[in-house]
Amino acid sequence: MGNLRARKKRPLLSLIRGCLSLVILILILAAAVWIFRLPLLTAAGAALVQAESPRKAQAILVLGGDDYGTRIIKAAQLAREGFAPIVLVSSPPNPISAGCDCHVDYARRNGYSISTFQRVEIPSWVDSTRSEAIFFRKYLNTRDIRDILIVTSNFHTKRAAYLWHQEAPSLRFTMIAAPDLFFTPSTWWKTRNGQKTFLLEWLKTFAARLGD
Repeated sequence: MGNLRARKKRPLLSLIRGCLSLVILILILAAAVWIFRLPLLTAAGAALVQAESPRKAQAILVLGGDDYGTRIIKAAQLAREGFAPIVLVSSPPNPISAGCDCHVDYARRNGYSISTFQRVEIPSWVDSTRSEAIFFRKYLNTRDIRDILIVTSNFHTKRAAYLWHQEAPSLRFTMIAAPDLFFTPSTWWKTRNGQKTFLLEWLKTFAARLGD
């Protein structure tokens, strides 16, 4: 009788030991994540960025989607330093500001020469980074431009590079990261806007990999 009870207890003891081991492992992992949270968060933010050094090119292309002027200012700095003879500014369709060179004017008001800036109004079907790459592949081909610097926000560079490699493989391009007001890899989690930028960009990155 005693042996039977002992046999019944063994599986129960094994189960308890297994559960305790699992709990301890989870606690150790949680402690490790907490201890190394800053490097992990920074690495997750840095994974969105593909910042390359500028070089001489035929043109500088400023991608659309910047509401704060950081991309246009970065392009203006590159033009001033002589990296390319022209700056092409992607201008998404907007019924409110149709025909307005608002971004170019912003660069002028900040003391930059805009004589080499050219606004490119893109059609209404261009509504994503992928479709923007498709449009400019054709546009640049008509102008015999094969070598460009692409200026976009820092968090957008990795995804943009992936999509441009897919949709414009014949172009030689370098991704130039413009600073963003709300996102830096080492501090994005400290503000609500930084958190939103991080999460949204990762969602778009996964969607891009799925073919969006």
